[in-house]
Amino acid sequence: MASQRDVKNKIASVKNIQKITRAMEMVAAARLRRAEQRIAALRPYADAIGRMTRQAAQAAGGEAAQVPLLREHESETNVGLLLVTGDRGLAGGFNSQIIRAGTRLSAEISEQGLRSSWYATGRRGVSSLSFRGHELSGSYTGFADRPAYADARTIADDVIQAYVNGEVDRVEMIYNSYVSPLTQHVTRQTILPLTHEAIAGEQNEDKPSPSGQDAGEAKKRTPVDYEPDPEKILRRLVPDYIEISIYRALVESAAGFFGAQMTAMRSASENAGEIITDYTLQMNRARQAEITQEIMEVVAGAEGLS
Repeated sequence: MASQRDVKNKIASVKNIQKITRAMEMVAAARLRRAEQRIAALRPYADAIGRMTRQAAQAAGGEAAQVPLLREHESETNVGLLLVTGDRGLAGGFNSQIIRAGTRLSAEISEQGLRSSWYATGRRGVSSLSFRGHELSGSYTGFADRPAYADARTIADDVIQAYVNGEVDRVEMIYNSYVSPLTQHVTRQTILPLTHEAIAGEQNEDKPSPSGQDAGEAKKRTPVDYEPDPEKILRRLVPDYIEISIYRALVESAAGFFGAQMTAMRSASENAGEIITDYTLQMNRARQAEITQEIMEVVAGAEGLS
């Protein structure tokens, strides 16, 4: 059995760790609140860009296929995989579940006879993919905690250029969408080429009119005149749509990371408390054993004198 001093040293060490985890939990909670505010401010803008792009695509009709980023390649040989991870760890399975999802998708692509080109944001994703022997076509680090729109634009420019030049035939993005501090959903989104569903098929966002008529009839009552023509507007809107999609993924991933880290640090603090309790009981047993031993020695000495 460990001595009383050894157990005291262990309790002191665990208490120091508990102080650190509690401090990290408080910092993550403060950053999470700011990240949630950024999500709340971003989502209406992102939804508006998507809605404008869909309306322009519907107005353009067949001319929408002339936009390079809306035109599918004749054949697929290479698929770009963009993984959005964090710069740091200590957040449970936040980063690892993105790496696993990307690895599974790469295996599915390989089964179809296609190649994978890897893009990753966050030091955790970059280091994990490099360790697994994957060559990165693009790596972006240093901004995972607080991404800026310029960071999303840099990533979008790279993947758009790769798609237009034929280096990749499709780009899939995998990230953690933020639901709550306890819940982050692994989300997969095809960002290139923009699918028909993404551009023109999401009719659920068009709410019915108060009279009960469908959204299509409401649109007929409020026609939109485009100047210049819808096809030229699409050429400007589609890159913005891709940029805002990537930026939204970065912002949601940042919020999800802070939520996961706050939850992980809270669990660590609670586990540290349980360990301290166990060590305290162990120390009490050690103290009782030492007292019992001292009493037995006194009794033995008294008997020897009698």
